[in-house]
Amino acid sequence: MTYRTALLTTLGLIACGGGPGSGTAVAPAPIGVVATQAEVDSLWTKGVGNFRAGHWEEAAAAFERVLLEFRPGDPRTPEGRFYLGECYLSTKSHLQGVREFRKVADETPNHPLAPEALLRAADAYSDLWRRAELDPTYGQTALATYQELTSRYPESSAAARARAKINVLNEKFAEKEWQAAEYYRRLKAYDSAILYLKNLVANYPATSVAERALLRLVRAYRRLGYTEDAEETCVALRRFHPDAPDLPEVCPDATPATAGR
Repeated sequence: MTYRTALLTTLGLIACGGGPGSGTAVAPAPIGVVATQAEVDSLWTKGVGNFRAGHWEEAAAAFERVLLEFRPGDPRTPEGRFYLGECYLSTKSHLQGVREFRKVADETPNHPLAPEALLRAADAYSDLWRRAELDPTYGQTALATYQELTSRYPESSAAARARAKINVLNEKFAEKEWQAAEYYRRLKAYDSAILYLKNLVANYPATSVAERALLRLVRAYRRLGYTEDAEETCVALRRFHPDAPDLPEVCPDATPATAGR
């Protein structure tokens, strides 16, 4: 509810009294084939009221209809699409929510809600990638959308939040690589495990999994007799993870002189 409250405050500031129907509305009469302006305004108020009350399906129905009735250029259109996207997310219709958020960002890129809409589209994709071991397609799309946000609106508060969420996603991608490496290690397919571990270290060096991956790499190299590779990895461990708990055991022969290079 904290996010909803912040969202309503933002939308209120953007609207800035710009929309009719800001007072308490009576339940609107049935709208005809072509709605009058008063009917459209009443329907808008009804949708906002249902949204505030957490009645997502009723709010979505109102916003779906009112968006069809708005005249071209109605300043409430981006807000209506954003509200509708939030309603879809709240009812687990993530891809429908993405569609509305993308329309806000792509059709009205200069609107104050555009960066927030990109953030919410990325959030929707991220939510669809529930566990690291599942197909990462939605996670990859979420990452691309967060990166699009930071590129298009680098100074926005939404971009700052996106950067934090990129870090969370990278942890999940790294965990996926780790799980694959462990799968092959248990099968004693050490060369395959090494490929996944090297990919993890190369692509996600700042994650919490990277230290474990380097330690596991040294062990795999030693098992296969790849002495030079093991020594080079020990150098990396000494340099970037000097406090790794298993480092003295895994790399007992790494000298300070070697580590400092």
